[in-house]
Amino acid sequence: MHPFATLDVPAGSVAIHWFEQNAYAIKNSQGTIVLIDPYFPHERPPERFIRPTPPVIEAELPTHYVLLTHRHGDHTHPETIRRIRAAWPGAIYVGPQEAIAQILAETEVDAAHTIVIAAGESVTLGDDLIVQAFYAKPPQGDPAAGIKPPDVTHLSYVLATEGLKIYVTGDAINTLAEQDELLAPLIELKPDIGFLTTHPTEGEFPYFQDSVKLAQKLGLKAAVPSHYACFIKRTYDPREWAALFPKEGPKPSIIPWNSHIIYP
Repeated sequence: MHPFATLDVPAGSVAIHWFEQNAYAIKNSQGTIVLIDPYFPHERPPERFIRPTPPVIEAELPTHYVLLTHRHGDHTHPETIRRIRAAWPGAIYVGPQEAIAQILAETEVDAAHTIVIAAGESVTLGDDLIVQAFYAKPPQGDPAAGIKPPDVTHLSYVLATEGLKIYVTGDAINTLAEQDELLAPLIELKPDIGFLTTHPTEGEFPYFQDSVKLAQKLGLKAAVPSHYACFIKRTYDPREWAALFPKEGPKPSIIPWNSHIIYP
């Protein structure tokens, strides 16, 4: 079994394993494991991928729930989901309509094991896990900033368990820190820790400084950089991101590749 499977999590804490890209596993003290955007392809051409092998064997990590932020290949990955389904047939898959439609069409997952969620909705998973959905990219884009509407629904989530709230941006719009209407309900929820998709130069996601601003506006206690260390052409040095945080306010937390932390 994967070491995360046997990890004991104290009450009032969560274990967070980051694999690479936006792929995470969350585990509470009840032993419930949620995968977020699992992306573990086996074919990894060296001109595209940083590492030649995936960070996990799906059959070695018990999976109760899978949370999908949007229907892009590195977030909703049928190949990975087929292996999860084969090893853990009871797993439930939660995501926007397009992502769920894709896995129903391209994997053995059936409708009884899926939940479609939309921005503004919430779902309770098991005995102690509530997921609330928000837009990561507004459907209209950001016309004032010259950003067109997204091609698919992009959701962010807040997962509440163990008295803690975990925020996952997914592939957030570049101007998210300025989207006061989107952020208002998140600020009201007061998330504790955030997994923030960012990039220093690309422009699709918040730049480093805007990611810091987002963490500050949300009042996060801790912020984790996301969406790197997988593709050669879409990675960055998280230490440069962390260096931009002031001493007061959210604390940057870099989870080493394919390892876990226990929070808090």
